[in-house]
Amino acid sequence: MELLVRLILLPPLLMAAFNGMMGLFAPGYRKQEWVVGGLALVAVAVPFAVTCALFFGFEAPYVVRYFTWLTAGDLQVDFAYRIDQLSLLMTLVVTGVGSLIHLYSIGYMKGDPGFWRFFAYLNLFIFAMLNLVLAENLPVLFLGWEGVGLCSYLLIGFWYTDLKNSAAANKAFIVNRIGDFAFLLAMFIVFQTVTAARPGAFGLDFTTLLAPETLALFDGPVGFWVCLLFFIGATGKSAQIPLFVWLPDAMAGPTPVSALIHAATMVTSGLYLLARLSALVLLAPGAMQIIAVVGALTAIMAATVAMTQNDIKKVLAYSTVSQLGYMFLAAGVGAYFVAIFHVMTHAFFKACLFLGSGSVIHSMHHVEHELEHKGLIPGPHGPGTHDTPLDSEAANDPFKEGGAGAFEEDAKARQARPARGYATLPYDGPFDAQDMRTMGGLKRYMPSTRWTFLIATLAIAGIPGLAGFFSKDEILFKAFEYGYDGHLVGWIVWIVGLVTALLTAIYMTRAYLLTFEGDPRWPDALDTHPHESPWTMTVPLWVLAGLSVVGGFLGLPPVITETFGLPDSWIHHWLGQAYGGPVAELIHEDLPTAFTTWMLLGVGALIAIAGVAFAWVGLRFGPRGPEADRGIRRLMGFLYRPASRKWYWDEAYDAAVVDPIVEGSRKGLAPFDKKGVDGAVMGMAGSIRESASRLRRLQTGVVQTYAFAVVLGVLGVVALLLFT
Repeated sequence: MELLVRLILLPPLLMAAFNGMMGLFAPGYRKQEWVVGGLALVAVAVPFAVTCALFFGFEAPYVVRYFTWLTAGDLQVDFAYRIDQLSLLMTLVVTGVGSLIHLYSIGYMKGDPGFWRFFAYLNLFIFAMLNLVLAENLPVLFLGWEGVGLCSYLLIGFWYTDLKNSAAANKAFIVNRIGDFAFLLAMFIVFQTVTAARPGAFGLDFTTLLAPETLALFDGPVGFWVCLLFFIGATGKSAQIPLFVWLPDAMAGPTPVSALIHAATMVTSGLYLLARLSALVLLAPGAMQIIAVVGALTAIMAATVAMTQNDIKKVLAYSTVSQLGYMFLAAGVGAYFVAIFHVMTHAFFKACLFLGSGSVIHSMHHVEHELEHKGLIPGPHGPGTHDTPLDSEAANDPFKEGGAGAFEEDAKARQARPARGYATLPYDGPFDAQDMRTMGGLKRYMPSTRWTFLIATLAIAGIPGLAGFFSKDEILFKAFEYGYDGHLVGWIVWIVGLVTALLTAIYMTRAYLLTFEGDPRWPDALDTHPHESPWTMTVPLWVLAGLSVVGGFLGLPPVITETFGLPDSWIHHWLGQAYGGPVAELIHEDLPTAFTTWMLLGVGALIAIAGVAFAWVGLRFGPRGPEADRGIRRLMGFLYRPASRKWYWDEAYDAAVVDPIVEGSRKGLAPFDKKGVDGAVMGMAGSIRESASRLRRLQTGVVQTYAFAVVLGVLGVVALLLFT
């Protein structure tokens, strides 16, 4: 077992070091892209194969201890890893989806000067994530927790020569430190509480912490604050209110990074933490209700923002924030195994969507280069370049000229107006390969990308039979069940979840239609054509699309299995504590009837179908293109403006935190630095300079003066010898 765990952990770490060192010191190695990418892929595929072997041969939980990490008094932290149902499932998701993303990246990053560096970072990220999900104690888990934070910083800012990418990486790193501080406080309280009551006990390893006699110590206010602090830590990594603001900006990184970090791995860390500590969190019902409310608010808030976005990756980013809110909603109502079920299905269809968007962007960059070559649009630094930055922030502002809400200007007049001699675009600003308003009609050029994107879109929308339907509706059912058992919060979050489900179906269908249906909207569409991505990019798309179809059948609801005589929910039996798994759940006294459960399933299905139909048939995004956004604006009414401005979260942080710190530093710290620190340094330098200027007068350059000084020195020495 120890050897097998090493084969899971070490290959990504060793290959990250190998590719990094070879890339640094052997410039010729950087050009061997298939070697670099192939080795990096093998380093993730091997752990996946080993995990599959452990998964299918699993009999009982097992802890592997390698060596002592640190010792201080009675404290001893071991590098120990736990093999159980939860860690195996998460490892399968991390390495399985991670392997597909590595294969995809070989095609996507082809020709990039930092190809070798990118794969070194990816492998290092996988290693850190494996440490997180396999850790047997909180310190080792926190090591992985910080590791994925560091790697996300490196990957988000991968193209660091662009200032906005570096700013996005800094934002992600700084915001996550807030959550990490709460995580540390929770660990300190746990350690102090356990060691005070049980001298000699470590308390931070899961075997001790989750033992009944230890859990009894947290049945009260201490347990509430510990769980709340752990949740605050989770809001950073898993992008919940108020610490979600880093994730949309993290789209500045390469698209495979978005798929790996923001779909399948790092953003699910907070859910994994709560599921691992589910027996502890269940002792704090007050904290659970806070988790449910924050998750529901995050879900609907992010969904409204996604309705207004034109950047295809920003739509998916806010969709990720919204779906993570669903998962926390499930955790807040005590359905931790359902939260992990949605973690798994979301990894499938959201990774497919992100990689599909990357395939589209990859192709639209080809269109952009052709248009630049033909002189139909300006180059990024050529004459006539618009003042708007080369991203879609301005495009996503509907109240700037040419934004999604600027319908006051007649569309035909806007199309007819020349843009400094270049071809006109559906909006004012430079050509943006990520803006869905410049796309349309891509299904005829990119069939594989189109079909896989459509399948994943229908899955996340919750169309019956697909993965998202089963996991999302199980979350809604558990919220209803929580309310049915007498908790008002349950009814509230259930209603919010239903509204969010409708919005999800609408904005995801809108994204698909604007991208693939209708007529092409880029200039010179008759002669400038996109192309399908290479097989290294389309094969992962088809695999993920297939998992988006079948993945939901691992968690069939009891009402279906009982009605049709099917096996019980696999994921419930695999993870549930009642069946020998590590994940606890809240047990309700009053349960809905079978008829009510069928009605709830029907409501969920109708909402998904209605949302898809509204965008497809009602608003007709396919033939109408961006003009159909008029209907979105009417639907949202007065909410459209704040939603399009992302509910002013960034502005609020700037006003409350960033600007006061910057202004305080400018008025307080800057003068102190200039007059205090610099004054002390410059004063010392001045005194040395003044002393040197006086002493240098002794250096006259006259030989007689030096001879006279030597004579005086000799006389002084003789005098000392005679009179002492």
